[in-house]
Amino acid sequence: MATGRMDEAEAACGELAGLLRRVGVVLPSLRVDPLSYTRERPYPLVELGRCNLETVRRLIQVLAKAER
Repeated sequence: MATGRMDEAEAACGELAGLLRRVGVVLPSLRVDPLSYTRERPYPLVELGRCNLETVRRLIQVLAKAER
């Protein structure tokens, strides 16, 4: 079951990266936190990571447009 959760987290991370890429946003540090794998009962955490100001502004623009 733990492997399934981690696989699900990896797939969700890839799906998010793909969707963001299609709207012109790349989060270079987007990944599943490797420490999530080390717990006795893995609890996957997705790191959105750091990004530059240009990426933040693009993300704001995309989210504001989706909100309308």
